[in-house]
Amino acid sequence: MRSFKFATYTLGCKVSQYESEALAEALVALGGVEVAFGDVADAYVINTCTVTAESDAKSRKYIRRALRKNPDAIVAVMGCYSQRAPEEVAKIDGVSIVCGTADKMKLAPMIAKLLSEKESAPIIMTKPLDDEGFEPMCVTKPGRTRAYVKIEDGCECRCTYCAIADARGPVRSKPVAEVISEVEALSKNGTREVVLTGIETGSYGADFEEKYDLGDLIFELDKRSSCERIRLGSLAPELIGERFIAKVRDTKILAPHFHLSMQSGSDDVLRRMKRRYNTEMALRNMGIIRGAFPNATFTTDLMVGFPGESDADFENTLDFVRRARFLDCHVFAYSRRAGTPAAGYENQVPEDVKRKRSEILIAEKNKVRDQLLEEICSRGELLPCVFETREGSLWTAHSDTFVEVCAECEFDISGSLLMVKPSYAKDGVIYGIIEK
Repeated sequence: MRSFKFATYTLGCKVSQYESEALAEALVALGGVEVAFGDVADAYVINTCTVTAESDAKSRKYIRRALRKNPDAIVAVMGCYSQRAPEEVAKIDGVSIVCGTADKMKLAPMIAKLLSEKESAPIIMTKPLDDEGFEPMCVTKPGRTRAYVKIEDGCECRCTYCAIADARGPVRSKPVAEVISEVEALSKNGTREVVLTGIETGSYGADFEEKYDLGDLIFELDKRSSCERIRLGSLAPELIGERFIAKVRDTKILAPHFHLSMQSGSDDVLRRMKRRYNTEMALRNMGIIRGAFPNATFTTDLMVGFPGESDADFENTLDFVRRARFLDCHVFAYSRRAGTPAAGYENQVPEDVKRKRSEILIAEKNKVRDQLLEEICSRGELLPCVFETREGSLWTAHSDTFVEVCAECEFDISGSLLMVKPSYAKDGVIYGIIEK
């Protein structure tokens, strides 16, 4: 087949980024040459998100941007938004293929075929997800510093605000042997850090016939010395208690940084969201982790403006951030999603209140972050850092605890794992000196 140019654009989470990378590799294998999304290409793939109404709007915006760049291009749309609203996507004039969150890897040969046999009507290939297994896909091209490996898909929590369970279907886990093979191949080819990710990473193995979970997987990767460093994607607080820590506490490759999908620091709000934990459970499990990993850090996602969130609820969230001592928090406002229970709840919070609460929460989490970074600097302990990018002679890295670190070096140290002695913290970044 003749060579062709293609471009991808990914909205949303790390799982979607991984899927786009896997599809790009498949397109290259069929003769594709990847170009920037802003360039003229023969084919465009837009991997969509549907977490918020704004995500839907951004998805449509990038579909239309591709069509403006080349009206004759094959435009394939996949992901969560197209799974939930395939007909809506197909109505956008010029869209060639609408794929949901299943059969994504089938897009590569379909795009190649349509480049020579373009059909006029959009091909809609979404389908129900109830009986789907884990779709085989793999990334072989190593990242300079880190690579993502998708180990799980789907979510069964059915939180009242969330549309992702419908968009992603039930929990499906990647076979253990395939995870190990992919991690070890990436590490052998130069990746310093592998991030295990999923829609609900902590649910890994829940669909296996034999008992096997995320802790077992990390233990096995460590026993095999499969890579230098493993980092975990988003975790539900109830899934990382004593049983999990007992399996991973003595491992050497697990980065002591844990991202919790917390959503709120108010127990009343968490109940209305139908989350499976409360703040005390989360704090207890965080304490267990800190007992096993004394330098462990935590990051999280926090929503403001869930229907019925009172001033007292919001104050509880602020207090929880202080007690939890998060390294960072991703703060976002509640967005009504059609078909979810919360969309019909009374006492919807006005947009101006959401904006104000977002500003206050961001200021508070920054204050907590700065205190934590000052403590790290005062301890003076060396930070193991993987260096990523630079501006002039100033290099940026992330430590094993996911602290952003900057240090001066005249040489190319991209991808290097080096020790840094912290000097001072400013605007959420630790500045330090690389140890010789």
